[in-house]
Amino acid sequence: MSILSSIQKNTAEQLEKWRSFRRHLHANPELSFQEFETSGFIKKQLQEAGISFTDGWVKTGITAIIHGKNPESRFISLRGDMDALPILEKNNVDYKSKTDGVMHACGHDVHTTCVLGAAIVLNQLKDQWEGTVQIIFQPGEEILPGGANEMIKAGIFNDHQPEAIYGQHVYPELPAGKVGFKSEWYMASTDEIYITVQGKGGHGAKPNQCIDPIVASAQLIVALQTIPSRRAEPATPTVLTIGKIQGLGATNIIPDEVTMAGTFRTFDENWRYQAHQHIHDIAKGIEQATGTKINVDIHVGYPALFNHPEKTALAKSLAEEFLGKENVVDLSLRTTAEDFAYFAQRYPSCFYRLGTTGPDGKTFNAPVHNNCFDIDENALLTGVGLMAYIGAKG
Repeated sequence: MSILSSIQKNTAEQLEKWRSFRRHLHANPELSFQEFETSGFIKKQLQEAGISFTDGWVKTGITAIIHGKNPESRFISLRGDMDALPILEKNNVDYKSKTDGVMHACGHDVHTTCVLGAAIVLNQLKDQWEGTVQIIFQPGEEILPGGANEMIKAGIFNDHQPEAIYGQHVYPELPAGKVGFKSEWYMASTDEIYITVQGKGGHGAKPNQCIDPIVASAQLIVALQTIPSRRAEPATPTVLTIGKIQGLGATNIIPDEVTMAGTFRTFDENWRYQAHQHIHDIAKGIEQATGTKINVDIHVGYPALFNHPEKTALAKSLAEEFLGKENVVDLSLRTTAEDFAYFAQRYPSCFYRLGTTGPDGKTFNAPVHNNCFDIDENALLTGVGLMAYIGAKG
């Protein structure tokens, strides 16, 4: 039996195990860098499967190693993230989150299940493939500084430099059984913008006696939109969004201060930092024009994610072998972000999408980061199986 057939058969026979893993993880979510019980559950499964691992990476992270035949012939890594989001789940299911206000709304329970399942399958079939596969169970994808970069700095690749790193992410835009790929630039960099506009408060009927931070903030928000619309190269996707603003005045009160927060995203690292300077310059101009004091604090976040063309082409061809060409689609550029980009900055990498919606397109189609997000669990067959096949052949 070929390794392809063996993985397909082995994965299908253990679907109930993958389902039980995912439901346990979904019911017991933990926030970023707090994934202690999740880590304990993973270690228990690895121990029972006879898979060696090291733990304590950035407190909760784990790396496992599976050796096939001729283990020195190749070394690749498969990554799954473990953390959940501060969202109150609204799904009415048996495996609903038991932790009030915390939910696996981004599918990291699926990602963890898939790499854990792939590790078990590869270990069970280790006489049928060559090389060594490292499994990365990563904490803290959802918040800065990002667990990927922290694990790299902690030394997870000190003993072996991977020839390639592969990761996948749930994708409710596709039905279960399908996957999607995008070569080269795929996901945007992400930086957090925090701005404070300080003025002089007073009576709303006497604005001449005040320095109005509300008006200055309105001018600033509008002016910042000239960065993507008038400063960016038209061919370089750029997003600048102010998503939060707070000025605690009233109908007849001008406040002393307004705070706001937003995000900046693009795909060009040089332009990224030029845009940061434009933000500061525009704020300085509004400050001088209005008499306010404006403080801008930009938290540099994840870099843009680049999928290595050769590794992406290889993973896509393996997906076509595993699932059939009709179940493999091409994806478009997107301005969401992922800390997998830190892996992709250093090693040839491929980050692809796993379809999770029901076959009718109407069930399990809530978007990620939504309190009703859930998956058609047939996606686990694809997620575990394809990850194992890429591990064996990628």
